[in-house]
Amino acid sequence: MSVCCAKGSVDTDFPPLQLNELLTEALASLGARNRVMVVPPDQSREHSRAGELTRYAWQYYGDRLKVVMPALGTHTPMRPDQLDHMFPGVPHSLFKVHNWRTDVETLGEVPAEFVRELSEGKLDFAWPVQVNRLISQGGFDLILSIGQVVPHEVIGMANYNKNILVGTGGPEGINRSHYLSAVYGSERIMGRAVNPVRTLLNSASDNYLRHLPIVYAMTVVGRRLDGTLAVRGLFVGDDAEAFYLAAELSLKVNFEMLEAPIRKAVVYLQPEEFHSTWIGNKAVYRTRMALADGAELIIIAPGVREFGEDKAIDALIRKYGYFGTPATLAAVNANEDLAASLGAAAHLMHSSSEGRFKITWCPGMLSREEIEGAGFQYGDLSEMLQRYDPAKLKDGYNRVDGEDVFFISNPALGLWAERSRFAADVSHEQVTAAQR
Repeated sequence: MSVCCAKGSVDTDFPPLQLNELLTEALASLGARNRVMVVPPDQSREHSRAGELTRYAWQYYGDRLKVVMPALGTHTPMRPDQLDHMFPGVPHSLFKVHNWRTDVETLGEVPAEFVRELSEGKLDFAWPVQVNRLISQGGFDLILSIGQVVPHEVIGMANYNKNILVGTGGPEGINRSHYLSAVYGSERIMGRAVNPVRTLLNSASDNYLRHLPIVYAMTVVGRRLDGTLAVRGLFVGDDAEAFYLAAELSLKVNFEMLEAPIRKAVVYLQPEEFHSTWIGNKAVYRTRMALADGAELIIIAPGVREFGEDKAIDALIRKYGYFGTPATLAAVNANEDLAASLGAAAHLMHSSSEGRFKITWCPGMLSREEIEGAGFQYGDLSEMLQRYDPAKLKDGYNRVDGEDVFFISNPALGLWAERSRFAADVSHEQVTAAQR
């Protein structure tokens, strides 16, 4: 099959009816499927329009759709109200929770020698190929993985097989893939469709997932001139080709290249979407290549109440904090608890400014002591909301109290970089050649 839908451009704006038609046509081209599982993201990726696509798939397949399993990774399971908001009308009885600690099967492993090569000699472990048992043992004749291709801090460009191998993966698979990204360097990965972590997952897919009936439906979502969101592309296929086509469009839609670095940035985290620094530090990941040395990043986060989505990871973040790569690597070497949770260690490295710029967190439900104990500066939420009112600021540069401030209304929707800090984009032709 390879690619059965590849529609879109930087100017495309698919309305719901056309999006439904495109997905329905793609599903019809797959032939009869009688036992279907859908794997969408959770509410932290609501803007993907995956909730809408899941509903269209449910309407198309009816009672042949047996299971909807959000690809939680290490995130908190979705509440009933979140399911209703993201997947309106889809019966709650269809939803199954992925428990990343207990519900997985290991299908094989990528050899340590290959990981060592990908990490430039920094790591020396095999990578287990882990997925939820319902995916490997559920007897489905279609596993429809739905999500959004957008620049990502761990894997360069989000979605495709990450939705399965990480989103429904297990502890070692999640931890070690994230750690590979961190030691290789997130700034060498973000916005690049070809990178060591993607190569790792592609190897796992080629060798251990081919027997499974997985089809990927991937959106590219961008902003209209008025700030509202538009679906710019839909790509459906069962291999990497659809992903690379989507990634090529996403770079044009979601990547803002700046000619000069930002001195002060204000990032707003919507309370319904962001309730932890684990997710909210996208404000750090996605802007770090755009920030000048000595810049200040202000994160306004009225809904943030915790550090980690997982209680054990939350405790590790509180214990070790965001104090930079050297401190984190030393802590991994010296402490068994952090060494056993390499995904948490990777997050601590990804989220640090490495002393290059100042990060001021303004959370709704974390105290000054908690924020400063984790290695950030603390800002009073009400004071910052008054000074930098998200309702009055536009995305991009604003003049506030005589100062130029770069405002981002949602860091999950893009990647920002100053041109000199980012190498040339990887074209689809280069990607195809790399795969050969």
